[in-house]
Amino acid sequence: MKTKSRSLRAQFLIRTFITLMMIVMIAGTVQFFYIKQQVAKDVQRKSLILSESVEQGIAETKLASTSIEHQIDLRLLSYATRISYRLGDQPLQSITNKELKSLSKELGVTGITLFGKEKNDIVGVKATDPSEIGFSFKKIGYTIGYQSLEKLYQNEKVPYTSGVTYSTRTMYALPISQSGSHGNKPTFFKYAYYHAPGTDYIINPYIEANEVYQFTNKVGPNTLINKMEEKFPFVKEIGVLEPTVFKSPELAKKLYPPLKKVAYGKYTYKDSKDKQIMLDILKGRKSMTEYIKSYGHEKVYKMFIPTKDGQVIYIALDYSQLSKSLSRSSIILIVSGIASLLALFFITARFFNEIYVKIRLIIDQIKRLESRDLTAKSNIYGVSELTELSEGLNSMVDSWNESVRHTKQQADKTQKLSVLLEAEASNSVEKMFEMSTESTMKSREQLYEINEFLDDLKEILTVYNFKEKEKTLEKIEEMKIVANDRTYATTNMTIALSDLIKSLQGQSAELSEISNALLKSMDKFKL
Repeated sequence: MKTKSRSLRAQFLIRTFITLMMIVMIAGTVQFFYIKQQVAKDVQRKSLILSESVEQGIAETKLASTSIEHQIDLRLLSYATRISYRLGDQPLQSITNKELKSLSKELGVTGITLFGKEKNDIVGVKATDPSEIGFSFKKIGYTIGYQSLEKLYQNEKVPYTSGVTYSTRTMYALPISQSGSHGNKPTFFKYAYYHAPGTDYIINPYIEANEVYQFTNKVGPNTLINKMEEKFPFVKEIGVLEPTVFKSPELAKKLYPPLKKVAYGKYTYKDSKDKQIMLDILKGRKSMTEYIKSYGHEKVYKMFIPTKDGQVIYIALDYSQLSKSLSRSSIILIVSGIASLLALFFITARFFNEIYVKIRLIIDQIKRLESRDLTAKSNIYGVSELTELSEGLNSMVDSWNESVRHTKQQADKTQKLSVLLEAEASNSVEKMFEMSTESTMKSREQLYEINEFLDDLKEILTVYNFKEKEKTLEKIEEMKIVANDRTYATTNMTIALSDLIKSLQGQSAELSEISNALLKSMDKFKL
């Protein structure tokens, strides 16, 4: 079964359309992955910028807080030495709580506690605050606190690795933290511990640390994080996490150093893998971790970046909002690309349609030439190879037309001449037949008369005897032979001439048939 072939125009349009669609799909796929990478890079870049800002804010706050806290440490050292001077050489048991309250009020400290040794522990013996009496670091499970007090008794310097903010052989200060003896209401104080050489007690002056907390709340990391969340709508939340608390949650219950799982900011978009990320960061296996997770209808980008001081900055961003602008740009680019390709397709289709129309004109001309129409011409205007082809075909058609027309004229002449030749040959044959018949009859009559005359002459000469009689009779016989031969030759020549004229008549008839056939063939051409 013969399949129906598509036209060149249909093939071109189909192939062009398929090619353009493939370009659109490939370009769209490349654009999709490129935009996806760009979104990831943009999100990562913004996250790193935010983390750097948070880390810088933490560093600046810590520097300022440390400076303020150091000033407080020096003040507490001054208070402790003055208290020791005022108490003098009194033993611990002779010092009264009333005396301590008077000193506290005079110096402007929040409270004073005197620690002394009891059995295998160091406890609060005298204090301005009754709740401090009986307080022991051992009782609350803070072994390092107990060991630090022992070092003071032994006149040894407490190492900074123990979490102290200031340390000498006679004194050390703890960071601002919640009081362990105020269980009902969380209260934050700055504590210092001083042991005067030669005494059996440790002086513990402490002051409320409201000024430091107010400073931290006003210009610290939490304020910076809140400003970032307000300024950048794509920020879901930012937090500063303590990976050690993720590893050991019991650290959040200890007084020193004061640790919380979330040191600053918020951490509400929790996931089971976050703990493992914290452990890997803590072990040094990972430097930075990021992943995307859906929480309900929210698609959140999460990044964990470790800091130099061992904390981890956690950033949660609205991935949908971040990718919206780039996705919109991508859609615009893809749509504009498709529009451009469609415009190119229509322009190309229109251009090829013009070419196809011209090709159809040439094909129609060739088909007319196939049907022997030598008047077929195509009119293609413009400057192109198809115009040159059309002009060449038209010129060839003119040449063929002229050649066939000339051939037909010559065939007409040949046909007419062949008819005349055939007629003349026919007449000549008849005349030659009459002439040959008449000539043959005359020659035969003459031969008969000559033979009769020579026979009579021979009979007469036979009667007479003369010298050359035999020779004369032989010559008479020779004359008879010559007469017979000449008569025979004349007859043969007449017959040959008649055959020649007949052959000429046949050839003229054949030539006439050929010219007729040629004229019939010429008549099939349209001139």
